[in-house]
Amino acid sequence: MLPAVLPGVGAVTQLLAVLAVSALLVVPVGRLLHGVFTGARHTAPERLTYRLLRVNPSEPMDWRRYALTLVLCNLVMLLVSYALIRLQPWLPWNPAGLAAQTPELAWNTAVSFMTNTNWQAYSGEQSLSYFSQMAVLTTFMFTSAATGFAAAAAFMRGLAGTNGAQLGNFWVDLTRIVYRVFLPLSFAVALILIWQGVPQTLNATVTAQTLQGETQRIALGPVASLESIKHLGTNGGGFFGMNAAHPFENPTPLTNALHVLCMLLLPTSLTYAFGRLLANRRQGRVILGAMFTLFAVSLGALLLAEQGGNPVLGPPAPTRASRPRRQAGTWKARKSASVSPRRPCSPRRPPLPRPAA
Repeated sequence: MLPAVLPGVGAVTQLLAVLAVSALLVVPVGRLLHGVFTGARHTAPERLTYRLLRVNPSEPMDWRRYALTLVLCNLVMLLVSYALIRLQPWLPWNPAGLAAQTPELAWNTAVSFMTNTNWQAYSGEQSLSYFSQMAVLTTFMFTSAATGFAAAAAFMRGLAGTNGAQLGNFWVDLTRIVYRVFLPLSFAVALILIWQGVPQTLNATVTAQTLQGETQRIALGPVASLESIKHLGTNGGGFFGMNAAHPFENPTPLTNALHVLCMLLLPTSLTYAFGRLLANRRQGRVILGAMFTLFAVSLGALLLAEQGGNPVLGPPAPTRASRPRRQAGTWKARKSASVSPRRPCSPRRPPLPRPAA
């Protein structure tokens, strides 16, 4: 159940509030995505990126070249990321002195985050340095999500066009999505997470003294920057082993609601961009309605299950709102009985004598 953001606000009300905010953002964010997919101008950072990659942004691609470029780009990033994880002990920002992952685990980590599956067979703070968390995991959370949006843009252009020879340019789509969508949104979300207490530092672990007199090492790191893109890009994994259940990744009810909103933001807005790109907004609304219906059914089932509690552990404790109200008369009677002193009982009278026969 979603924890209470405001005192006295029920779980259903909070969920409806998050869904309402998400619905209000569908149109403006959808227009942003549509402008990214169809815009003709390039910003200065984008032009610099094209020069570094030595690509021509005005050169169109057919579906074969677009798909081949997508695969080769991610393959190169995969090999570089694997090398970075294996060279972790000799790279900077490793205050804990963590050793490199084994070849099998490093390959599994790189492939998992490159494909946006984000499956982790390790605890992040005990296996990866700050540099690996940023240069590999966080980078792949940007590029893997941007690759998916680029493929979606090419697919929509193919539906809108008459042939597969004008699907756009993969490098342009990837660069624009990262620069115009993910980077500004992630920066804004990261600032809110830092404000709520999520760590964002390159300092080493903090040593604390427990109440039992023992020493405990508290892991820190650049957590907020990873958490923001993790939810915006619908990625998985986390900086710590417990993922978003860790108090440093999700410290307050507000951050929990923000995580949910970030995961809903771009997928729902993509339906609006789809309708505008096909010049048929009704199709976008139909897809959004189907998504919402499936989501509402699953959400209702999960909410009922969470409210019911675990039968093994017993029913959940009744909240203040769920406690039955006492009747006014009963309450007043109990109150008066508890306040007013009791009267002493009178002695029992002897029985009357019977008349003689």
